[in-house]
This record gives sequence, structure tokens and C-alpha cells, in this order.
Amino acid sequence: MARDLFHNIVKVALVKDGWTITDDPLYISSGGVDMQIDLGAERVIAAEKPGQKIAVEVKSFAKAAKISEFHGALGQFINYRIALCTEEPERILYLAVPSVTYNDFFSLPLTQTAM
Repeated sequence: MARDLFHNIVKVALVKDGWTITDDPLYISSGGVDMQIDLGAERVIAAEKPGQKIAVEVKSFAKAAKISEFHGALGQFINYRIALCTEEPERILYLAVPSVTYNDFFSLPLTQTAM
């Protein structure tokens, strides 16, 4: 599986923020379909409480056609969220994108409505 351009950067940032990478990638099977989400991570809140679990899909949005990349990322995100709701409902799904893409493209009315 080819890794996204920013995969390792996101992974390092998660570790620095106190997350333990548990899966790289996170394999999940749901409804007869096998999927791979870029990263699975967990953070223990306290010894007496269960930890938080997340899944992170990393997208670089490096191509000029941002809308095409958005279509692919949104489709993946929806499929992954459906699978996680069924198989690992305690895990929260995130989409990691560069801050420039988030500030410029993800703030547009179309992308805001789609999300």
C-alpha cells in the first residue's frame, strides 16, 4: 500500500500529542469489504477509565484538482465511518489534511456543506 506524502508527519504528530500508534494501517472488515485506514491510535485517559481510540486517514491534497481529491477522500471517509460504526463504534475517525488545504479549500461553502 502506497503511503500518503504526509503519513509519517501525521504519525509523529500523534505520538508527540500523547497517542500510541496501535495500527499502521488499521485493518477493518465490514459488510464483506476489507479496508485499510492509514492509522489507528489509542490514548489512555487514566488507569481506571478506558482509553480513547481514533482512526486517521491521511490525505495530502497535493494535486491541482482539489475537488477530485476531495471526492475520493469524502467517499473513503464515509465508507470508513460506516465500517467503524459497525465494527468499532468507540473509535472516532479523523481526516488529516495539510493546514493550507484545511484553511483554503475546506472552508469553502461547498466543502463545508458536503462535510
